[in-house]
Amino acid sequence: MKNKTEQMSFEHIEADNGPVVCLGMTFENEEARREYFRDELRKKLPELKKIEGFPIGEDEDIITLSDPPYYTACPNPWINEFISMWTSRKELQEMEISSTEPFIADVSEGKNDLIYNVHTYHTKVPYKAIMRYILHYTEPGDVIFDGFSGSGMTGVAAFMCGVKEQVESLGYLVEGEEPLININENNNQGDKKVKVGHRNAILNDLSPMASFIAYNYNTPNKSGFKKNALEFLSEMEEELGFLYSTFAVGSDMEKEVIVNKIKKAKSINELKEVFKEHKNHMGKINYVVWSDTFICPYCTNTIVYSDKAVDYEKTTVLKEFNCPSCGGQINKRNAQHFWEERYDIHLRKVIKQAKQVPYFINYTFNNKRFEKEPDELDKNLIEKISELIGEFDVSVESLPNGYNTRQPIESHGFTHVHHFYTERNLAVLSTMWQKLSIDMKWILTAFLSRNATKMNRYVINKHNPKGRINGPLTGTLYIPSLIVEQSIFQLFKDKVFEIEWNTKGNLLQVSSSTDLNIPSDSIDYIFLDPPFGANIMYSEVNFIWESWLKVKTNNNEEAIQNNVQGKDLTDYKVLMVKAFKECYRILKPGKWMTIEFSNTQASVWNAIQLAIQEAGFVVANVSILDKKHGGIRAMTNLTSVKQDLVISSYKPKTELFSKVNESSKYSRSDIWGFVRQHLEYLPKFIGKNGQAQIIVERDPRIIYDRLIAHFVSLGKSIPMSSSEFQEGLRERFVFRDGMIFTEAQIVEYDRKKVLVKDFAQMSLFVSDENSAIEWIRQQLLKKPQTRQDIHPNYMREIQHIAKHELLPELDDLLNQNFLRYDGDGNVPDQIASYLRKNYKDLRGLEAADSVLIDRAMNRWYVPDPNKQADLEKLREKSLLREFQSYLDELESSKKKLKQFRTEAIRAGFKKAYSEKDFEKIVKVGDRLPESVIQEDDKLLMYYDNACIRLGL
Repeated sequence: MKNKTEQMSFEHIEADNGPVVCLGMTFENEEARREYFRDELRKKLPELKKIEGFPIGEDEDIITLSDPPYYTACPNPWINEFISMWTSRKELQEMEISSTEPFIADVSEGKNDLIYNVHTYHTKVPYKAIMRYILHYTEPGDVIFDGFSGSGMTGVAAFMCGVKEQVESLGYLVEGEEPLININENNNQGDKKVKVGHRNAILNDLSPMASFIAYNYNTPNKSGFKKNALEFLSEMEEELGFLYSTFAVGSDMEKEVIVNKIKKAKSINELKEVFKEHKNHMGKINYVVWSDTFICPYCTNTIVYSDKAVDYEKTTVLKEFNCPSCGGQINKRNAQHFWEERYDIHLRKVIKQAKQVPYFINYTFNNKRFEKEPDELDKNLIEKISELIGEFDVSVESLPNGYNTRQPIESHGFTHVHHFYTERNLAVLSTMWQKLSIDMKWILTAFLSRNATKMNRYVINKHNPKGRINGPLTGTLYIPSLIVEQSIFQLFKDKVFEIEWNTKGNLLQVSSSTDLNIPSDSIDYIFLDPPFGANIMYSEVNFIWESWLKVKTNNNEEAIQNNVQGKDLTDYKVLMVKAFKECYRILKPGKWMTIEFSNTQASVWNAIQLAIQEAGFVVANVSILDKKHGGIRAMTNLTSVKQDLVISSYKPKTELFSKVNESSKYSRSDIWGFVRQHLEYLPKFIGKNGQAQIIVERDPRIIYDRLIAHFVSLGKSIPMSSSEFQEGLRERFVFRDGMIFTEAQIVEYDRKKVLVKDFAQMSLFVSDENSAIEWIRQQLLKKPQTRQDIHPNYMREIQHIAKHELLPELDDLLNQNFLRYDGDGNVPDQIASYLRKNYKDLRGLEAADSVLIDRAMNRWYVPDPNKQADLEKLREKSLLREFQSYLDELESSKKKLKQFRTEAIRAGFKKAYSEKDFEKIVKVGDRLPESVIQEDDKLLMYYDNACIRLGL
């Protein structure tokens, strides 16, 4: 209530009143430290405002929200000092040993963790999953950066890597007293060991709300926190608990007396006295379900949605229902809301909104739960609160124009943040927000923009026949037709926790990842969970939260697809490239960046991959992160990605990078130097359940793709053809099972391979020529086969070929990419090994034996390196002839190409790029379906770079 409350400072840090040392300075206590650095931050704000991503808000609101130098609700000016301090401490430790292999295990971590569930956010990677990556890629004392830190789980993970019990909970075993832990063999990391010890994290996010959540996750919490919170709750219930009263016991006459007193109350205090006097008749409201109202399009009568659409017998909410007046059938999707005019005391004007009425009340009386329809007392209390709401200090914030914010404006007329709350919840929240210190407001923000709002859904289905509270729809501002008004006091109590953790020391800031105030070559490891296209409009769905904080997201550099902001897929990619280039700049050479990715669209997946490569990173592995709990969209949409992908990439070492970057022409040693380094960053062996797995990144074609992508990212010409590359590989490296190794690596591969039984079959979705070739290759590596053997399975696999893809016949694919044994000469080693292993009567036979030759006849097999280069030349010629036919077709027609061999387009683009014929690439690219360009990473890479070269 206005001017009637005193700020209660329930600090979540129990001050020990002793001296505090921070950045070499000693302070009397924590409060003295905080105030000193807040004054310093105030002085620095003018310069900090020049940095991209500086938030929207008044200076004092930004300073109040901050806890410098550890956390600033703006760019953090003390980051460099901390990095320097951390680095000097690290230099006193033993020499670090960098990991040169990616973390290749498919990680699965659930969300049923107390720390994880303390506070909600739109997307969160379980911190225990992130711990596995940090333990693999870093050592104690290393500096970690997360540029899209969200709720701050990377910071929690960095700290927990120093807690022995937390590391052991991941299944790692401690070796004696040494702080070394063996990686579980199921993680496929061989003899790799990790060290237990805290890492230092720098957490950056564009959203002030995200950083506020992260700050509280990365700040010491003591057991006294719960005690203080419950004391505060008790005081608040004493002051405003009567607002959640409902008549539970007594006569209608007694109820009528109370109703008349409610009507006569002239202030909140008078209203409070009414309920205090009659408290023995009252139950405590747990929640109220409200319903939309609609207008019948046939007779224009008003229909309460809950009265006609809720069918408890069928345990469902009907999509179509009948008008009670005329019997006309109404489809909810097309039904028109009943709009009513009412006076908004906060806006001081009459507004028009979709009418919502209370449907039923769930309450507690004498420790038992009951349900009832709202009676006159309930309706009069609601009306009286609306009348007296002016006594409460309610902030008024209008919704910005946006993709998500349009929905509540159009569906229900919710134009301002306070419209998302019932007047009762708004009164209680506003009072609690004023009374709590900035630190303890974290409890409120845990439900402030979710279950406390009118976005809180009530669902009835076969799993919940009596109905249940289901929370808001994630990532939207959707207002359901059945909303739940929950008691703020109960929501607060549910979020009060007693978890002791001590993560003080990580740094946090609000800034854009496209402009980081961090020194170059200073970070040891980067973990990112960036926004993915149009998945979530963070600045919009965070607006309710941030209106309470009074510091809002500056979305100019927000990397999303949003038509209201004028950002399409190209804009998204440009912003991601800027962010990844900053990550590349601050990461130490030879170090790793891990990116967690979740998106249903191939075009966004390709945009992310190209942005990574364009920034200069080299991709070494893609694996799976299973969060064990799909979101709403993942569970209902069959095309959704149910498991997140994890991209492991590295920054090339300085000496190689400088040589490649500065040279206009490349010697062969430069090219093979890149390949040799890349091989060192790839896993040497992957084994699981007694089977070896093909290491995709060691495929010669994939290595060639990485080489080309790296050179193109530097704006350089392509160094050699595919066939030349194949010949060079054969001369310099070792081929084994279709994969490339260095001489040193092959020893470890062969040693481990003898311990497994067979190769595991990789799961592969055949959608184009390239994936069809790879599928055939996998079949032949496992078992050399005849054309008749392959054909039935092949026909089943190609049922999902893209419409535009002109797929060659199986015979053409076999002839262009593989070899067939026709009885000429000895049986090839691959076929002979397979036959001897699987047929007892052939064991011990020589390769020239007629019996073995007869069984090997007409079997196709994967060619050895000596013949692969020749096949590559023939195939490339065939593809280029096909590409030329498309050019001829385009000369005689202005229509787009509808069907074509994508591999031929790729080959033609590659040749044109090497010849610097960028106009040819753009000419053909413009005649391809846009979806094909956007969803093919190689075509998009050539096309984008050609456009850049031509200034388009």
